Amino acid sequence: MNATSTTHTRNPNAREVFVTGIGLALPGVATYGDLLGPLPGEGGFDPATGLIGRELRHKDRASRLALRAAEFALHDAGLTDADDTFTGSTAVVVSTNLGNADSVCEAIDTIATAGVMGLSPLGLPQTSSNVIAGWVAIRYRLRGPNLTVCNGVTSGLDAVAWARNLIIAGRAEAAVVVGVEPAGDVVTKVLGQQSTDASVAVVLEPADAAASRGARPRATITGYARARNLAAALVGAGAAEEGPVGLWLADEAEAAGAGASRLLAARRRIDLQSQLGPLSGALGVLQCAAAAAYLEGGATGNVLATAGSPRHDATAALLLTPPPALRPSTQERGQHP
Repeated sequence: MNATSTTHTRNPNAREVFVTGIGLALPGVATYGDLLGPLPGEGGFDPATGLIGRELRHKDRASRLALRAAEFALHDAGLTDADDTFTGSTAVVVSTNLGNADSVCEAIDTIATAGVMGLSPLGLPQTSSNVIAGWVAIRYRLRGPNLTVCNGVTSGLDAVAWARNLIIAGRAEAAVVVGVEPAGDVVTKVLGQQSTDASVAVVLEPADAAASRGARPRATITGYARARNLAAALVGAGAAEEGPVGLWLADEAEAAGAGASRLLAARRRIDLQSQLGPLSGALGVLQCAAAAAYLEGGATGNVLATAGSPRHDATAALLLTPPPALRPSTQERGQHP
């Protein structure tokens, strides 16, 4: 799915949507708290041992990475039973720009050298653009809407917003959002530089469902916008209206080029790609995980995640605020009822 340049701002009458689970399959990063830096640079997910197993056979690398991150996130949210399945109406929204490019290229090479009869029936399904989301849904019996967002630099933030919309609209009881990009020769050729395996998953739930089962909310998805430029995206996401921003997750070079310091004040900024390398479709979802870590840590202020710049077709902004249990009281804010 290629999202258009639309704006989705906060609706005060809509259901609040929380982040209740986070899972990482990211080398060198053990927990999502590490994303606040400095990164340990070692430990974390090991692809050599983490991407093997009977349930991962005959699947492309991106799908295997996504399955691991989704597994960790569902466990973290407490949504899996003894058989590692969840049978509710749960959506799967995957963000990836290069996820199964290696499978597509391999199929094309096979056709060129051996014809269509040379294609393996086990490998051909991996050429579907929605194969990653499909495998996640099949593995965990997630029976809600199932889609893939392939939207360039804003893809991850767009995917989180689409998942939130599905929940607010009553199309799903929960959603698993996965941002994944695999390493490999094909991806390196496309990017022009070496990349690393990156997969992150977040579980989104409406406030009432999370409260009914005693889930621990990490962050509230409060506002989102996708616009032509950063200034318009910030307005659409309600960045200034919802209170001070304590953490801004952004590409430092792109933010500087857009005059970000003049648009919005933030106590702290983190550029995940400067530390981890190209993240593409995984970036926005990883920013969401970092935002949850920041809000859980008791730091003051909201979190803003942005992706895109004037050299891209659009800029997206996602505003995350503390869930009710972590929000300061009016007295703590120095206000009066």
